[in-house]
Amino acid sequence: MPEIDNEYLHFFDDYDYEGKKKLYERATSFFSDNKRELFDRLVLNRTRHIAVVLEDVYQAHNASAVLRSCDCFGVQDVHVVENRNQYCPNPDVAMGSNKWVDIYKRHSILETYEALRAKGYRIVATLPHEQDTMIGELDITQPTALVFGTELTGLTQEAIEHADAYVKIPMYGFTESFNISVSAALSLYALTERMRHSDIRWQLTEEEQVTLKLYWAMQVIHDGPAVMRQLMMREA
Repeated sequence: MPEIDNEYLHFFDDYDYEGKKKLYERATSFFSDNKRELFDRLVLNRTRHIAVVLEDVYQAHNASAVLRSCDCFGVQDVHVVENRNQYCPNPDVAMGSNKWVDIYKRHSILETYEALRAKGYRIVATLPHEQDTMIGELDITQPTALVFGTELTGLTQEAIEHADAYVKIPMYGFTESFNISVSAALSLYALTERMRHSDIRWQLTEEEQVTLKLYWAMQVIHDGPAVMRQLMMREA
Protein backbone atom coordinates (compact mmCIF):
# COMPACT_ATOMS: atom_id res chain seq x y z
CA MET A 1 0.00 0.00 0.00
CA PRO A 2 1.18 3.56 -0.60
CA GLU A 3 1.32 4.40 3.11
CA ILE A 4 1.62 1.77 5.84
CA ASP A 5 0.66 4.00 8.76
CA ASN A 6 -3.06 3.88 8.06
CA GLU A 7 -6.06 1.65 8.69
CA TYR A 8 -4.81 -1.02 6.28
CA LEU A 9 -1.61 -1.78 8.20
CA HIS A 10 -3.14 -4.83 9.87
CA PHE A 11 -5.79 -5.51 7.24
CA PHE A 12 -4.93 -9.20 6.78
CA ASP A 13 -3.59 -10.02 10.25
CA ASP A 14 -6.49 -12.34 11.07
CA TYR A 15 -5.54 -14.67 8.21
CA ASP A 16 -2.89 -17.35 8.23
CA TYR A 17 -0.93 -18.26 5.10
CA GLU A 18 -3.58 -20.63 3.73
CA GLY A 19 -6.33 -18.13 4.45
CA LYS A 20 -4.47 -15.40 2.61
CA LYS A 21 -3.96 -17.68 -0.39
CA LYS A 22 -7.69 -18.45 -0.57
CA LEU A 23 -8.57 -14.78 -0.22
CA TYR A 24 -6.14 -13.84 -2.99
CA GLU A 25 -7.58 -16.51 -5.30
CA ARG A 26 -11.01 -14.94 -4.86
CA ALA A 27 -9.59 -11.45 -5.42
CA THR A 28 -8.01 -12.43 -8.74
CA SER A 29 -11.45 -12.75 -10.31
CA PHE A 30 -11.66 -8.94 -10.18
CA PHE A 31 -8.64 -8.26 -12.41
CA SER A 32 -7.06 -9.65 -15.56
CA ASP A 33 -4.97 -12.80 -15.95
CA ASN A 34 -2.19 -10.60 -17.34
CA LYS A 35 -2.13 -8.59 -14.13
CA ARG A 36 -2.13 -11.77 -12.07
CA GLU A 37 0.83 -13.16 -14.04
CA LEU A 38 2.64 -9.85 -13.57
CA PHE A 39 2.11 -9.95 -9.80
CA ASP A 40 3.29 -13.58 -9.64
CA ARG A 41 6.47 -12.72 -11.56
CA LEU A 42 7.38 -9.44 -9.88
CA VAL A 43 6.76 -10.53 -6.30
CA LEU A 44 9.59 -13.06 -6.65
CA ASN A 45 12.02 -10.16 -7.11
CA ARG A 46 10.79 -8.01 -4.21
CA THR A 47 13.02 -7.66 -1.19
CA ARG A 48 13.05 -6.21 2.29
CA HIS A 49 16.71 -7.09 2.80
CA ILE A 50 17.53 -3.59 1.55
CA ALA A 51 15.35 -0.72 2.76
CA VAL A 52 15.49 3.05 2.21
CA VAL A 53 15.12 5.84 4.77
CA LEU A 54 14.48 9.42 3.58
CA GLU A 55 15.00 12.18 6.12
CA ASP A 56 13.15 15.41 5.32
CA VAL A 57 13.30 15.13 1.53
CA TYR A 58 11.06 17.97 0.36
CA GLN A 59 11.43 18.33 -3.41
CA ALA A 60 8.60 16.44 -5.10
CA HIS A 61 10.78 15.48 -8.05
CA ASN A 62 13.41 13.84 -5.84
CA ALA A 63 10.89 12.14 -3.58
CA SER A 64 9.17 10.65 -6.60
CA ALA A 65 12.37 9.61 -8.34
CA VAL A 66 13.54 7.70 -5.24
CA LEU A 67 10.22 5.83 -5.08
CA ARG A 68 10.53 4.97 -8.75
CA SER A 69 14.06 3.64 -8.24
CA CYS A 70 12.96 1.54 -5.27
CA ASP A 71 10.21 -0.03 -7.36
CA CYS A 72 12.52 -0.63 -10.32
CA PHE A 73 15.13 -2.37 -8.15
CA GLY A 74 12.52 -4.38 -6.22
CA VAL A 75 13.08 -2.60 -2.88
CA GLN A 76 9.75 -2.82 -1.12
CA ASP A 77 10.05 -0.61 1.98
CA VAL A 78 10.63 3.14 2.12
CA HIS A 79 10.70 4.84 5.54
CA VAL A 80 10.00 8.56 5.46
CA VAL A 81 10.94 10.92 8.29
CA GLU A 82 8.98 14.19 8.24
CA ASN A 83 10.74 16.42 10.78
CA ARG A 84 10.13 19.74 9.03
CA ASN A 85 9.12 18.91 5.48
CA GLN A 86 6.08 16.99 4.29
CA TYR A 87 6.80 14.16 1.90
CA CYS A 88 4.88 14.93 -1.31
CA PRO A 89 5.80 12.76 -4.32
CA ASN A 90 4.97 14.03 -7.80
CA PRO A 91 2.77 11.42 -9.53
CA ASP A 92 4.08 12.39 -12.97
CA VAL A 93 7.61 11.45 -11.89
CA ALA A 94 6.71 8.52 -9.63
CA MET A 95 4.92 6.86 -12.59
CA GLY A 96 2.62 4.91 -10.26
CA SER A 97 5.46 3.44 -8.19
CA ASN A 98 3.79 4.66 -4.99
CA LYS A 99 1.11 1.99 -5.61
CA TRP A 100 3.60 -0.85 -5.32
CA VAL A 101 6.13 0.34 -2.72
CA ASP A 102 5.33 0.40 1.01
CA ILE A 103 5.77 3.83 2.58
CA TYR A 104 6.11 4.15 6.36
CA LYS A 105 5.89 7.71 7.73
CA ARG A 106 7.34 8.84 11.05
CA HIS A 107 8.26 12.16 12.67
CA SER A 108 11.57 11.19 14.26
CA ILE A 109 14.77 9.71 12.89
CA LEU A 110 15.45 7.94 16.20
CA GLU A 111 11.98 6.39 16.17
CA THR A 112 12.67 5.17 12.64
CA TYR A 113 16.05 3.74 13.61
CA GLU A 114 14.52 1.98 16.61
CA ALA A 115 11.79 0.39 14.48
CA LEU A 116 14.31 -0.80 11.90
CA ARG A 117 16.74 -2.20 14.46
CA ALA A 118 13.88 -4.11 16.07
CA LYS A 119 13.54 -5.89 12.71
CA GLY A 120 17.25 -6.67 12.52
CA TYR A 121 18.39 -3.86 10.22
CA ARG A 122 21.82 -2.28 10.21
CA ILE A 123 21.52 1.49 9.73
CA VAL A 124 23.87 2.87 7.06
CA ALA A 125 24.08 6.63 6.53
CA THR A 126 25.01 7.74 3.02
CA LEU A 127 27.68 10.44 3.28
CA PRO A 128 31.46 10.88 3.30
CA HIS A 129 32.69 10.11 6.83
CA GLU A 130 35.98 9.25 8.48
CA GLN A 131 34.65 5.72 9.03
CA ASP A 132 32.97 5.34 5.65
CA THR A 133 33.03 2.44 3.18
CA MET A 134 32.72 2.57 -0.60
CA ILE A 135 29.31 1.40 -1.80
CA GLY A 136 30.83 -1.55 -3.65
CA GLU A 137 32.51 -2.80 -0.48
CA LEU A 138 29.63 -2.39 1.98
CA ASP A 139 28.82 -5.54 3.94
CA ILE A 140 25.16 -6.39 3.24
CA THR A 141 24.96 -9.84 4.83
CA GLN A 142 22.67 -8.28 7.45
CA PRO A 143 19.44 -6.52 6.41
CA THR A 144 20.51 -2.99 5.52
CA ALA A 145 18.68 0.35 5.70
CA LEU A 146 20.24 3.12 3.59
CA VAL A 147 19.61 6.61 4.96
CA PHE A 148 19.46 9.65 2.66
CA GLY A 149 19.17 13.26 3.81
CA THR A 150 17.52 16.42 2.63
CA GLU A 151 18.65 18.05 -0.62
CA LEU A 152 20.11 21.23 0.86
CA THR A 153 21.82 20.20 4.10
CA GLY A 154 22.02 16.41 3.94
CA LEU A 155 21.49 14.22 6.99
CA THR A 156 20.96 15.74 10.41
CA GLN A 157 23.66 15.29 13.02
CA GLU A 158 21.29 13.06 14.95
CA ALA A 159 20.87 10.76 11.95
CA ILE A 160 24.63 10.60 11.48
CA GLU A 161 25.60 10.03 15.11
CA HIS A 162 23.14 7.19 15.63
CA ALA A 163 23.91 5.30 12.41
CA ASP A 164 25.76 1.98 12.55
CA ALA A 165 27.92 2.56 9.48
CA TYR A 166 28.61 5.04 6.67
CA VAL A 167 28.85 4.58 2.93
CA LYS A 168 29.81 6.77 -0.01
CA ILE A 169 29.74 6.57 -3.80
CA PRO A 170 33.06 7.15 -5.60
CA MET A 171 33.23 10.47 -7.45
CA TYR A 172 35.97 11.78 -9.73
CA GLY A 173 34.76 15.23 -10.78
CA PHE A 174 34.70 18.78 -9.43
CA THR A 175 31.19 18.43 -7.99
CA GLU A 176 31.26 17.12 -4.44
CA SER A 177 27.97 15.27 -4.34
CA PHE A 178 25.24 13.59 -6.38
CA ASN A 179 21.62 14.68 -6.39
CA ILE A 180 19.75 12.61 -3.81
CA SER A 181 17.67 10.75 -6.39
CA VAL A 182 20.80 9.87 -8.38
CA SER A 183 22.60 8.83 -5.19
CA ALA A 184 19.72 6.56 -4.24
CA ALA A 185 19.53 4.98 -7.69
CA LEU A 186 23.28 4.31 -7.86
CA SER A 187 23.34 2.90 -4.34
CA LEU A 188 20.35 0.63 -4.87
CA TYR A 189 21.72 -0.67 -8.14
CA ALA A 190 25.08 -1.48 -6.57
CA LEU A 191 23.64 -3.21 -3.52
CA THR A 192 20.71 -5.07 -5.05
CA GLU A 193 22.84 -6.49 -7.87
CA ARG A 194 25.36 -7.85 -5.38
CA MET A 195 22.55 -9.13 -3.17
CA ARG A 196 20.86 -11.01 -6.01
CA HIS A 197 24.11 -12.71 -6.98
CA SER A 198 24.96 -13.79 -3.44
CA ASP A 199 23.93 -16.52 -1.00
CA ILE A 200 21.87 -14.03 0.99
CA ARG A 201 18.24 -15.07 1.56
CA TRP A 202 16.87 -11.80 0.25
CA GLN A 203 13.47 -12.82 -1.12
CA LEU A 204 10.19 -12.43 0.72
CA THR A 205 8.79 -15.49 2.45
CA GLU A 206 5.86 -17.18 0.74
CA GLU A 207 3.45 -15.65 3.24
CA GLU A 208 4.96 -12.18 2.72
CA GLN A 209 4.57 -12.65 -1.02
CA VAL A 210 0.88 -13.52 -0.87
CA THR A 211 0.26 -10.69 1.62
CA LEU A 212 1.94 -8.22 -0.72
CA LYS A 213 -0.09 -9.51 -3.66
CA LEU A 214 -3.26 -8.90 -1.64
CA TYR A 215 -2.23 -5.29 -1.14
CA TRP A 216 -1.35 -4.97 -4.83
CA ALA A 217 -4.76 -6.42 -5.70
CA MET A 218 -6.40 -3.66 -3.67
CA GLN A 219 -4.60 -1.14 -5.89
CA VAL A 220 -5.93 -2.51 -9.19
CA ILE A 221 -9.46 -3.47 -8.14
CA HIS A 222 -11.97 -0.64 -8.38
CA ASP A 223 -12.83 0.37 -4.80
CA GLY A 224 -10.33 -2.27 -3.70
CA PRO A 225 -10.68 -2.01 0.10
CA ALA A 226 -14.48 -2.30 -0.06
CA VAL A 227 -14.28 -5.30 -2.41
CA MET A 228 -11.70 -6.96 -0.17
CA ARG A 229 -13.94 -6.47 2.88
CA GLN A 230 -16.81 -8.13 1.01
CA LEU A 231 -14.58 -11.11 0.17
CA MET A 232 -13.54 -11.33 3.80
CA MET A 233 -17.16 -11.36 4.93
CA ARG A 234 -17.93 -14.20 2.53
CA GLU A 235 -14.93 -16.07 3.89
CA ALA A 236 -16.24 -15.66 7.44
